[in-house]
Amino acid sequence: MPNIKIFSGSSHPDLGQKISDRLGLELGKVVTKKFSNQETCVEIGESVRGEDVYIVQSGCGEINDNLMELLIMINACKIASASRVTAVIPCFPYARQDKKDKSRAPISAKLVANMLSVSGADHIITMDLHASQIQLMKHGINTTSACFIIFVQCN
Repeated sequence: MPNIKIFSGSSHPDLGQKISDRLGLELGKVVTKKFSNQETCVEIGESVRGEDVYIVQSGCGEINDNLMELLIMINACKIASASRVTAVIPCFPYARQDKKDKSRAPISAKLVANMLSVSGADHIITMDLHASQIQLMKHGINTTSACFIIFVQCN
């Protein structure tokens, strides 16, 4: 059975630390920095081979930078042979852009979900999504009162 490793992105390191403390686990070592051209660089500072990895990163604040950092962290863990990678995203980025309300309008929430899947996320844990059509998809849940935390399996 794989061990659990928790990493935190730079969007809310205190939340990652509180989750680790609550579970009695040490927060994983990760270094994030920006190159001079503002590209995000992520270095996972320990082995994740065969581990069950959880990456905590909120989709608020610098949304685009935080999302890119999360995608890179997921991919770094996946190609380093993590057994499973779960993205913990308390505030799902672009959740308000969840439907096509005008012609030629993108469905950005779906794009973000696809990017998370392609980067290597096996699961996504999020909460309080903007619209019931996101919250209830593929779950057969008929009431939004049951949708405080959604656990979505990618692919």
